[in-house]
Amino acid sequence: MRELLLEIWTSVRRNKLRTFLTGFSVAWGIFMLVILLGSGNGLKNGVLSNFGTYAVNSIDLYGGRTSKPWKGYEKGRRIRLSNNDLDILKREFPEVEEVSANKWIEGIVASYGGKFIRIGLRGSYPKVQRMEGLELAAGRFINEEDTKNRRKVIVIDEPLQRILFEDEDPIGKTMKLDGLVFTVVGIEKGDARHNNSSCTIPLTTGQMIYSANDPEVHNIIFTVRGVDTAEAMADFERRLLRRLAAEHGFAPDDRSAVWIDNTLERYKNIMIVFGGINLFVWIIGMGTLLAGIVGVSNIMLVTISERTAEFGIRKALGARPSSIVRLILTESVLLTAAFGFIGMVLGAAVMEAVNRHLTATQQTSDGPTVFLDPTLDLGAAASATLVLIIAGLAAGYIPARRAARLKTIDALRYNK
Repeated sequence: MRELLLEIWTSVRRNKLRTFLTGFSVAWGIFMLVILLGSGNGLKNGVLSNFGTYAVNSIDLYGGRTSKPWKGYEKGRRIRLSNNDLDILKREFPEVEEVSANKWIEGIVASYGGKFIRIGLRGSYPKVQRMEGLELAAGRFINEEDTKNRRKVIVIDEPLQRILFEDEDPIGKTMKLDGLVFTVVGIEKGDARHNNSSCTIPLTTGQMIYSANDPEVHNIIFTVRGVDTAEAMADFERRLLRRLAAEHGFAPDDRSAVWIDNTLERYKNIMIVFGGINLFVWIIGMGTLLAGIVGVSNIMLVTISERTAEFGIRKALGARPSSIVRLILTESVLLTAAFGFIGMVLGAAVMEAVNRHLTATQQTSDGPTVFLDPTLDLGAAASATLVLIIAGLAAGYIPARRAARLKTIDALRYNK
C-alpha cells in the first residue's frame, strides 16, 4: 500500500496541471451544490420562522363590513363578532378543536413608581398562549381562574418591564392601568429595544372594565382537525360563513362581512412553493454536479491515454494488468475524495459566514425574516461527493482495463 501511494504521489507531482483540473472540477461541483442547497434551505427557514410557534392549523376570524345589501340592510354595515360566536364554533362544528378570542383596548396609561407610559391592552383567553405561540420570559400566562373570576392580573411584555420596572422583578408587584390596580403575573418575551408595549389581561376582565360587559371581541382564533384537503377546507369555510351569516344577518356569500385568515392554507401553499424551489435547486445542483462528473470523466480518459506507454513499461517489467487498473482507480478515488472534501468544506464555510452575518444583521432589524440559517445536512454533500467518486471510477475503469489488456509491444508504441 505504501508503494502504491508513493506511485500516486509521484504521478500527481509530475502532472500538476492535470491534477489541478481534475480537482477543480470536483471541488467546484460540490461547492456549488452546497451553496445552492444551503441557499434554498435558508430561504425556507427564513419564511417558516415568521410563523414562529404559531399553530399552523389555526384560523382567525375578524369582523368586517358587508359589501352587499341583505334583507333590508344596506351594504357597509359593520359586523361585530361576540362571545356567542365562540359558543357556535364549539357547539356546531365538530372539526373545531380549541377556540379563543382577543379584544384590543388602546390608549391605556400604565404607571408604576412614578413612571408613566401609554400602552395597548389585549383581553384574551388562556388558550391564546398556546395557539399563538406566545413565549414567557418569567412568571405565567393568564389562566382559567383569572378568566372565571375576572381577576385584575396582567402579563406585561419586556419593553414595559424595561421602562417601568427597570432592574426590579415585576412578578407579584402591582401597577396601575388608568388608576386601576393590576397584579403582574408574567412577562412575555419580546423585543426589549422598543418602547411600544401591548400587554395581556383576561378577556372577561377587559370586557367588564373597559366595555361595560359588552360581549364584542375583535378576533376569534380556533384550531381545526381532520380538514386535510383543499376541498374539505373550502367546504368548512362555506359552512362557517353561512352559519355566521345567519347569526349576524348578512349574505352567505359576502366574504367581506367576516374575514377568514386561514393559517393552515397559507402554510400549505408555502410548503408547495418551497417544494418547487427545492426541486429547482436540486435540478440546478445536479446540473453543476454533472458538469463536474463530465470533467472528471474527460480528464480520466486523457490521463489513461497519456500513460498507456507507461503501462507498457510496467507490463514489460512484470506488472500484472490488475495492478495497473488498481493504480488508476485508486488515484481517481483519492483525488476525487480529497477535492470533493475541500469543496464541501469551502461551501459549508461560506454558508456559515453568511449565517453569522445574517444573525448579526437580524438582531438590529425589525422586519420579517426572509433568510435564516442557510446551512444544510452535510449528508447531501457527502452523497454528492460519493456520486462523483463512483463516476470517476466508472469513467476510468473501462479505458484503464482496455489499456491494461494491451499487448506490451502495442502499449509501448501507443503514443508514437
